[in-house]
Amino acid sequence: MEVFGRILGIILPVFFIIAIGFGFARVRGAAAKADMAAVNRVSMDVLCPLLVFTALAAKDFNLAQNATLIFAGVLISLGSGLLAWPVARLFGFDARSFVPPMMYNNCGNMGLPLAVLAFGETGLSAAVALFMACNLIYFTVGVKILESGRPRSGASHWAFLKSPMMLSMIIGVIFSVAKIPIPAALFQAMKMLGEACIPIMLFALGVRMLDITFKSWHIGLVGAIVCPLAGLMVAFGLDQVLSMDPAQRGQMYLFAALPPAVFCFMMAEKYQQEPDKVASIVLLGNLAALAFVPLGLWMGLR
Repeated sequence: MEVFGRILGIILPVFFIIAIGFGFARVRGAAAKADMAAVNRVSMDVLCPLLVFTALAAKDFNLAQNATLIFAGVLISLGSGLLAWPVARLFGFDARSFVPPMMYNNCGNMGLPLAVLAFGETGLSAAVALFMACNLIYFTVGVKILESGRPRSGASHWAFLKSPMMLSMIIGVIFSVAKIPIPAALFQAMKMLGEACIPIMLFALGVRMLDITFKSWHIGLVGAIVCPLAGLMVAFGLDQVLSMDPAQRGQMYLFAALPPAVFCFMMAEKYQQEPDKVASIVLLGNLAALAFVPLGLWMGLR
């Protein structure tokens, strides 16, 4: 019962904030998207990169200590995609629609707040390390899958490295490895701004839920089950062979249990890759998180 109470205390605040965002969108209607457009731009271009940078550049972040966790995150993302591929073939789904959302879970909007609630402030840097691993896999392998069978756009394969998020990761790792000092007042200001994006991301996730429908529920239901189950299966296998401390083990299972990211829906729209079906995967996946996130926490906190 004690573990169950702890799990409830972790997930309920997250889903309450998502529900408030959804309620705001229901009241405001179509105007909610316009209201959030500027907020989301600031969040993605300024606040989130600052969160990532300060977590990586913090004095208590050790890249070597988190190397095993980053490796686990890479294998969970890749392994989930490999397990999802035959499922897509079995049900006759287009792999370009089904596989990338299985590889890119909601480790940003949902994962970072959950990690802070579950493991405290010290857990944020490890969660950011997993976030970094997931982004690297999605923006290389995942986007390659999305682009397969399409005419080449002419953009460089390394263009994704120019995004504010990826730049903040690269610079944060450099500051961490080189032990470059940052004035305390400046670091605290950046840290305060970065942490502001955590509730904003959850609120924005609730607003975005208004756009997603139950259309194409079949692929959505399969994806909602396959994404966390595949992740947990890979995590369980890694748990048998990798040496991690209890906090890292908990982070790994939490990461593995997360649902597909809303960002997958945005990428599907960009590539016109059956966005309605990807939307159903995201919606039903995030609803299914009410069951799978507690399962992942229970496996990680045992």
